[in-house]
Amino acid sequence: MKTSRPAQHIGDDALLLTGQVMHERLRPTRNRFVYPVFCVRVNLDRLAGLSRWWFGVNRWRLLSLFVRDYGPRDGSDLATWMRAQLAEAGLPNDGPIWLQTFPRLFGYVFNPVSFWYCHDSAGQLRALLAEVNNTFGERHRYLLAAGDAAPIGPGTTLTCRKSFHVSPFCEVEGHYEFRLRESAATAFTGIDYFDRDGLLLRTSVGGRKQPFSRAQVLSAVLRQPLLTFGVVARIHRQALRLWLRKVPFHTKPAPPAVAQTIHVTESSSEKHPL
Repeated sequence: MKTSRPAQHIGDDALLLTGQVMHERLRPTRNRFVYPVFCVRVNLDRLAGLSRWWFGVNRWRLLSLFVRDYGPRDGSDLATWMRAQLAEAGLPNDGPIWLQTFPRLFGYVFNPVSFWYCHDSAGQLRALLAEVNNTFGERHRYLLAAGDAAPIGPGTTLTCRKSFHVSPFCEVEGHYEFRLRESAATAFTGIDYFDRDGLLLRTSVGGRKQPFSRAQVLSAVLRQPLLTFGVVARIHRQALRLWLRKVPFHTKPAPPAVAQTIHVTESSSEKHPL
């Protein structure tokens, strides 16, 4: 009896997001850039079954995802760890958890920020974990939720105080505002940063959801074969532009004493400076 070959389309366990990153600084000099990216979004409960010859989990492939790059960074199960964080924060932890991140490409990756989308058993988004890395090898996590036990929707603004150094051209002060928009075909995350003088930076990542299939992944890699290397190169290129324009430079402070900040927004529809 002839056996069928395993399907190359992973289906509901993962998706590919193809789109762009935008970053805009408003002062003291205006600086804006947009560049194409692709990233993966994976269901952490089904992570172990995602390996193919073109995508590996905890093994080298064209594209790969290593568990030790995220969360506790010790190689333990990410879904179990994340549910423990949610339970400790008093948030629902009984639904699917999806991680959106740049994968390792040819074994290399740098993720300025990865997003964990945490749902309840009814499928409603209840928490967002923003896992931030800086180019100094440090990391911090912001666990965000709406107040009044409300689900996170298109009208929700999630706020948190900035407590982690990312750029030498920004001080560790002020707050972030996160906005999410999601449809069956697209995804968007916007992050605005406010310092003592108001809005300073606008950042967003978004694009179209694509099937996480061999054809789509190989097409994305052919279009952007240096994606993960380019992330670091672009960060340093933009830093050089700001330095040449004499934007004030701030010495890196010590990292925060705790690796994670928890913030529950008081209102899901209004903006509150912190």
